[in-house]
Parts: sequence; structure tokens; C-alpha cells
Amino acid sequence: MRLARTIGPRQGSRIAWNGGGMTAYLLALESTCDETAAAVIDADRRVLSSVIATQTDLHAKFQGVVPEIAARAHLERALPVVDEALRNAGIQKRDLAAVAVANGPGLAGSLLVGVSVAKGLAVGLGVPLIGVDHLHAHIYACRMAAGRDVFPCVGLVVSGGHTHLYRCNDPLNFVPLGGTIDDAAGEAFDKVASMLGLPFPGGPALSKLAEQGNPRAFRFPRSFLHEERLDFSFSGVKTAVRYQIAGPGHVDFTQLEIPEQRKADLAASFEAAVIDCLVAKSVQATQSSRLGRLCVGGGVAANRKLRANLTETCAVRGIDLVVAPPDWCTDNAAMGAVAIERWKHGRYDDLDLDVLAGLSRPDVRQRA
Repeated sequence: MRLARTIGPRQGSRIAWNGGGMTAYLLALESTCDETAAAVIDADRRVLSSVIATQTDLHAKFQGVVPEIAARAHLERALPVVDEALRNAGIQKRDLAAVAVANGPGLAGSLLVGVSVAKGLAVGLGVPLIGVDHLHAHIYACRMAAGRDVFPCVGLVVSGGHTHLYRCNDPLNFVPLGGTIDDAAGEAFDKVASMLGLPFPGGPALSKLAEQGNPRAFRFPRSFLHEERLDFSFSGVKTAVRYQIAGPGHVDFTQLEIPEQRKADLAASFEAAVIDCLVAKSVQATQSSRLGRLCVGGGVAANRKLRANLTETCAVRGIDLVVAPPDWCTDNAAMGAVAIERWKHGRYDDLDLDVLAGLSRPDVRQRA
């Protein structure tokens, strides 16, 4: 027996794509990791409000996101964040035409909260429910920022949980080209920051320290840099930093005293190695695909040196580069506007919409 039902447009209501001559509003929700976010977007992709409740303080003492704590925090914050987003947009719940929610990839508990809230709102309001792929959304942030169509393109999603290259044929059709075989770039940033005794979140702290260091002080490995494969590996450079700090074996990093300049040099050299790999493989993928356009999203895309290096390199190579604005690189709900691509074609989800936890969707684990 099928228990789920599709929530679709009501006769004469605002929820049809054309809005029946009235403005149509989409509410997008994001809870894939430790950010509780909601945004209101209209049918013309204008972001009317974007609200994010962070959990940094809750996870700082653990030097990383604790899934159970994250899920409980989402439970507490989801509805207040939705209410604030609606208030900032100047609309009521009854004005919504559809509800979109990121249902993966991400932390299972965190995803369940967001999807459950979205289902409740969709049922209560009688509007469509639309599931959003978090990775598609990160690249769609580039479309939002550019104010023009950017597809087809090569997409680089680079964050704490993801470092993947895709051929993005359209906003909803991504073909994997390559990705990390171990740590994501953002994860490596956080782990090296922890070794250096930097506060959580580690990535931004490491990048700030790196500004005072010499990126050529240490020659760290750059995996696959001169190979045809479009893959990344950051465990080697992470281990190389560890050996420079303490050598092999089990070490309590909290007991080590590292001179400040050496810390800065380690941070700068590590950052340079990671950026070299990200830029080289992204350019290689763009050139081999012959698409001529590279779109970059994800939390690590907010890194200023990465953005500068990509800009310079793509300009020399004649590549059209589009990088999401810093505020839309880290997890947010405004990038959930990718749901508009399904909304306008009436492609809605049933109430049995499930969460797809983990680091990647099942349909992108195998390469073309």
C-alpha cells in the first residue's frame, strides 16, 4: 500500500509556476551539517531573505562537528529560523508556493530534521515539496551570483566534506569527473589547524595564520598534479605537516610548543599545496571537457588565496570562471534556489522523500 502522496498545485492558488499572475515564493531549508538555514526566493531567483543559525560554539570544544549535537540544535532552531526568514521577506506562510529542502548528502540526523520540517510545512500549507541535492545547490550558487545561465560547465565542489569535479550538463544533471580519494580539502584544513593548535573552525583560522607565513618554506606533496586522472588526495600533505611538527608516532599535539613563525610557515606551505592541486585539476578538467567554463562552490571556495589563484590562472587560460560569493560558499539556504529548476517543470516529491546521508549521492559515486 502506498502511503506517500504528491503535494501539487491547488486549483486557483499561487503555487503554479506562473503564479497565476501573482508573485510565487519558494521557501528553501538547509540542515545538511551544522548550519540551520532558511531562505525565501521568488520565481525570478531573487533572494528576499536568507537566515543562518550557526553552531560553532557548540562544537568548538570538540574540534569538529558532533552529529548528535548538531541534530538536536537543528530541532531547536529550525522553526525560529523559518519564522525569521519569512518575517525578513515580509510574507506569511500562506504566501508560499513551494517548500524545498536539502535531503542529502550530509549528516543523517541533521538531514532528518530539515526534511521533517519541510514535509510538515508542505502538508500544512498544501504546497509542493521539492528535494534538493546539496552538491547541485553549491554549484547553482554560481548561477545565482552570475545572474545568467552558466550551464553547461565544469563544477568544483570543495568543502569540509566534499572535493569533487563534475561535468554539469544542466543544473540537475551532474556527471562525476573525479574527486578526492581520501580527505576532502576542508577536512584536511581543519585537521592541520588542530595540529597547529588553532581554534575551531580550523580552515579560516589556518588561512589567517598563513598570511604571515612563507608558502615556500616547506615543499609539501601535491598528489596527482602531473597525472591525467582528475583526482585529489590530501592525506599525504596532511601527514607531511604532521611529520614536520612532531615526527612519526603517537603525539599529544596539545603538549607541543611550536614557534609562531614556524606555525605560520607550515600553514602557508600547506595551504599553497592544497590550492595548487585544486586549481591545477580544475583547469585540467575544464580544458579536457572543452566546456570553457568553471563554476566553483563550497566552503573552501571562500578562501581568498584560492579565489585569487583561480582568477589569475583562468584569465591566462581563457576560462570563464564563476565563483560563488563568500556568503553563498558556506552552507546556506539561498542556494536552494536550484529547486526552481524542478519547480517550474512541476517535478515535485512525494511525502516518502528520504534523506540520503553520507558524503555523496548514490548516483555520483560511479564515474561516467
